[in-house]
Amino acid sequence: MAEFLRLLAGTVTLRPYVFAFFAAYLFLAVTRIGWRRTALFSVIAYLIAFVCEWNSVYGWNGFPFGEYVYIPTTKNQELWVFGVPFMDSLSFTFLSYVSWEMAIVMRSRLVFRGFDVQLQPDARVRASWLTTILAGILMMYLDIVIDPVALQGKRWFLGELYYYPHGGSYFGITIANFMGWFVVCVLILRVYLVCETLVRNKIEQGTWEYPFKGLSPAGLYFGVLGFNVTMTYLIGEKTMGWASTFITGTLFVVLANHIANEKQRSR
Repeated sequence: MAEFLRLLAGTVTLRPYVFAFFAAYLFLAVTRIGWRRTALFSVIAYLIAFVCEWNSVYGWNGFPFGEYVYIPTTKNQELWVFGVPFMDSLSFTFLSYVSWEMAIVMRSRLVFRGFDVQLQPDARVRASWLTTILAGILMMYLDIVIDPVALQGKRWFLGELYYYPHGGSYFGITIANFMGWFVVCVLILRVYLVCETLVRNKIEQGTWEYPFKGLSPAGLYFGVLGFNVTMTYLIGEKTMGWASTFITGTLFVVLANHIANEKQRSR
């Protein structure tokens, strides 16, 4: 137990930015869907992500991320679970959730109250397959920005954690990996939605209201993108940085256009 606690503490101190994002996710999720649903989502997301990562690295078919190899350079410094860094699988909890909420924002009616902006609740939008597919695409876009700079981890404080034995066509990343993020996000959301249906009316919904609650998931989504774009430029990868900036900027314009259209409609 003492060794487990030491490694868990090491994970937090070694990856404070991951846990800052995770804390923001917990706040958003608990105030939106309640702490029990948040716990349910977190467990489902972590387990699905872990199984998919383990199978890609150690399984026989490399599904769904394709073939890659973890480098256990931090095994004595942070928590690893059966050969997979704990923080890697944990990251999928907040990345999949914020992609889902971002998709909901982009498909929902908005309510304007002075300077405040909120979502008009619509259970059909939240649970629809179209929202799930859009969330998977948004999750994949996160990876297109995250993985190229993560692969260069030895050049910043992430550290060298993995590599692709056969290389990859996008700044060293394989297309299979991007598709894997899409698949994992869709799996997480559909499994969670089924489980949520089974426990409906047995666990509470989040009811804490605050300004810009409707758009707050977009803040976390672009916060994750902004952090990784910044690190890309800081390690001197200008071409990669411009590609990531283009992706981030395009998504921002799409969201801004949706907000502007909704504001015009509300007048």
